[in-house]
Formats: sequence, C-alpha cells, structure tokens
Amino acid sequence: MLLKELIEDARSIRERDPAARTTAEVFLLYPGFHAVIYHKLTHWLYLHKRFFLARMISQFARTMTGVEIHPGAKIGRGLFIDHGMGIVIGETAEVGDYCTIYHGVTLGGTGKDTGKRHPTIGNNVLISTGAKVLGPFTVGDNSRIGANAVVLQEVPPDSTVVGVKARVVKIGGHRIPSFDLDQVNVPDPLSQELCRLEHRVYANEQKLRENAPEIGHKSGENDQKDAK
Repeated sequence: MLLKELIEDARSIRERDPAARTTAEVFLLYPGFHAVIYHKLTHWLYLHKRFFLARMISQFARTMTGVEIHPGAKIGRGLFIDHGMGIVIGETAEVGDYCTIYHGVTLGGTGKDTGKRHPTIGNNVLISTGAKVLGPFTVGDNSRIGANAVVLQEVPPDSTVVGVKARVVKIGGHRIPSFDLDQVNVPDPLSQELCRLEHRVYANEQKLRENAPEIGHKSGENDQKDAK
C-alpha cells in the first residue's frame, strides 16, 4: 500500500517536472521526494509517540536532503518539493494534495501563537522560491504564492499573492497552479502601483493644460490690478 502510494507520488512529480525523464529517476535521485519518504516514517513514529526517534530520523533526513519537515506536520499526496534546499515545515503545518514547494520556503510560526502555530496549505497550491508563510491561517486551494512573498494572513482560494507584506493581486482566472509551475507571470504590486501613479500624473497634466488659458487670463487680470 505504501509502495503504491509512493509510486503514484513519483509519477505525479514526473508529470509536473519537465526535467524528469522517468518515474525511476524521481524515485532514486530527487531529494525532495526522499524527504517525503523520510517524513512518512517520522510522522508514523510521531503519531505513536516515539518523539525522540522521530526527531532523530528527521534531522538525519535534513542532512541528507536539505529539507526540514517536522515529524508532526501533515503532508498530503503528490507533494512536489523542487530542488528542496532550505525548506522548513513546522510541527503543526498541514499541506494538502498535489502542492508544489520550491527551495527556500518556510511554513513557520510567528512566535506568538500556541497550539496550532503553523499554516494550513490547501490542495494544488504553488509556493514559489523563498516565500515565507507564517502563522496559523489557511492558504486556499489552487492559490499561488509569489517568490520571496511574506504571507501573514489568510489567502482565499484561487488567489495569487505577492510582496512583502504579501497581498492578494488576483483571484480566479488561472489554471491549476501546482501543475502550471509558472513563477514568472505573477503580477508585481510595485509595478502596478507605479502604473497607477503614472496614470494619475498624466490625468493631472491634462487638466492643467485644459485650464492653462483660464489660469493665464486670471494671472493677467491680477497683474493689471497690481499695476493700478
């Protein structure tokens, strides 16, 4: 049963990763996939209250794969950890089915919460390189988190969030992100804000040009009054 589940996960990764040529390559050579295998063992030990052994194996897995997944975290089917280095997933984090996580991602806590301290990630979510998702909130299904975003509050389903502090810039209207793997065509909030400012400046300039004759006429009248 476990072997069948692992083979299905490896096939899912091969379908999503253009660099993967065979399922066997994923199974044997992908450290992100190995991290998931280690986690299945450590999570079983964690559930059976073998906490020390679970942490010991998870630390060994961290050394071997560059991915640190706490044994208590809940991981769904078909997780694709691409490259893997520097990923941290906290104890009370939950990751849904068929998510994609790139290197440098943290699913962590803020330090001010107790009990449930880490985020819950929905199904088919893509978390881009260097993103930080911090706190006990939910990231909705089919959402995308942009590279280096810092997410500190709930994300609605089918949303795209970017920036520091991250904000929603798009809801709906895109393909399932976990299989899209597109980290480039994500709206840039700074660029959008600059465009809005440029539009306002242009509109104000147009108004000034339209009113220029009237302003000049009033200025001339004032000059005549001053001369008198």
